[in-house]
Amino acid sequence: MEKINGYTRREAEELVRYISDGRQEGKTLTSLFSGYGKMHGRASGSVRNYYYKLLKLQSAQSLLAGKHLHAEKIEPFTEKETQEMLTQILTEKGKGFSVRRSIANVCGGDTKKMLRYQNKYRNMLKKQPDEVRETAKKLGFAPESFLRPAKSQLEKRVEAEINALYDRLAIHLREENAQLRETVQKLSEENEFLRRASRVKKAMIATEEKVVR
Repeated sequence: MEKINGYTRREAEELVRYISDGRQEGKTLTSLFSGYGKMHGRASGSVRNYYYKLLKLQSAQSLLAGKHLHAEKIEPFTEKETQEMLTQILTEKGKGFSVRRSIANVCGGDTKKMLRYQNKYRNMLKKQPDEVRETAKKLGFAPESFLRPAKSQLEKRVEAEINALYDRLAIHLREENAQLRETVQKLSEENEFLRRASRVKKAMIATEEKVVR
């Protein structure tokens, strides 16, 4: 079967239909990526990355025709917003909350905003650690407590093995889901055949009864 960037055409069609229906219902892309991922044993980030690649693929344009799907516009952080976000998150972390909980507190449960803040904060930890340190100092916190220590080779290897295991499990789940869908399709076809056969048999019996009368 033809594949589109690693997905079978059927999987690609199913994802496009799922996203299109969800958007018409007013759902966010973030919630749809998460929902589709849970249904099919895929990480939401993996679904998101595939969706954005799909939008750019020339070979996928026939699937997207008339669906009015597009990438959500990325809102860049202003310098003021960046500083406010960082101050708020570090303040919450200073109370003993985890990063995830701190961001949830700051965003008031707004999932779209949480994802945006989470990505920005993690990016700053990686690429702008000095700014994180400076803000922590201004707030009276120990700067290094907010920065991730460098991972050892052992930690990196264990993390890579865990990721590889997750990928294998995800592939296995996808294969099982595909088999289940095929089984459901076959059973549906068999049920339809039996229903039709039953209707034909009833019609024949009715006809025979009329002849006898």
